[in-house]
Amino acid sequence: MRAGGGPGRWRGFDYDQWPFSMRRPRWWPENEPFPPPRWGRRRAYGPAPFLRFIGCLFLFALLVSALGGAFVGSVVQRLGPLGVLLAILFFFLISSVVGGAMRRVSRPLDRLVDAAQRIESGDYSTQVPEWGSADIRSVARAFNSMSARLKTIDEQRRSFMADVTHELRTPLSVIRGQAEAIADGLYPADHEHLLPILDATQTLDRLVDDLRTLIQTDAGNLVLHKEPTDLGALVHDTVESFRSQADGKSVTLSYDISSGLPTADVDPARIRQVLSNLLSNSLQHTPAGSSIKLTVRSISDQLAITVADTGDGIPSELLPHVFERFVKGPNSTGSGLGLAIAHDIVVAHGGRIEIGSKPGEGTQISVWMRVNDS
Repeated sequence: MRAGGGPGRWRGFDYDQWPFSMRRPRWWPENEPFPPPRWGRRRAYGPAPFLRFIGCLFLFALLVSALGGAFVGSVVQRLGPLGVLLAILFFFLISSVVGGAMRRVSRPLDRLVDAAQRIESGDYSTQVPEWGSADIRSVARAFNSMSARLKTIDEQRRSFMADVTHELRTPLSVIRGQAEAIADGLYPADHEHLLPILDATQTLDRLVDDLRTLIQTDAGNLVLHKEPTDLGALVHDTVESFRSQADGKSVTLSYDISSGLPTADVDPARIRQVLSNLLSNSLQHTPAGSSIKLTVRSISDQLAITVADTGDGIPSELLPHVFERFVKGPNSTGSGLGLAIAHDIVVAHGGRIEIGSKPGEGTQISVWMRVNDS
């Protein structure tokens, strides 16, 4: 029976208001979505299907045992020894059916437990068959995906550690050899013999910067200190810092910077790191007698920095993955991080990076950044 207050009310409750209808109540905050997300989706109640199956199986076994016990008792009384034999066969049949059903449910769980123990011991290649109820198959698929990902991460970690060790050992060997030769008086401490030490320290500095950027990107702590920057001047300074390395490899290094370029709102240190990674990668894969050219031009509201070389090029099967971490060519001695880190920095600036390459004809990488609107 409804109380006073007009239609839609009963004992003080308004059926036109939430939760009795899905209209927004008058007291609901304007900046909050209505209905709440948990009211907008269907919730599944009760235990998982395989648990319900086990429960139904158990109740069925109890019911069969109770009914079968009464039936078998009457049969034994009427048939005597033959009834006893039939009773034994009856219970054996029921036990086989129930036991088989239980094994059907428990076998996938046993396999999951065994596989989890093998992964705990370090065997990341473990896979389980996707067999059983819908829930068990879903768990098996997630388990196999996790196992494959762990295996990939472990392989990448091992490869990364080996590559970083190699990258650190090479410049350190140069620094130590040159320094010992100068200290022993074999080489004079002039520009010619100090230059390899300076080049090796620059290589170490770039590697340390790459590792630090990688850690910051993974942790979501890559901080950009943007300011209006003349990208033409930045490219000029970066190219000149690689001049000695290019001359040492007999590679022609040049640049073409358009005049009257607008400034770009970027972090100059990070963009310098991008250019250094691109130049270092080009020098590594450009043989003697080849050339590397950087161009800077303005197109519409964007600035394009292009690094083009006439080096070995990139295999077609590797080209779609060059901006992924730890990816490198078969003859590469780097860590496989340079292009991936350059990609992360450019994307963090709201720009984009593109690559084109043909084996034996060279590679061209373009970085696009928006100009400063102010």
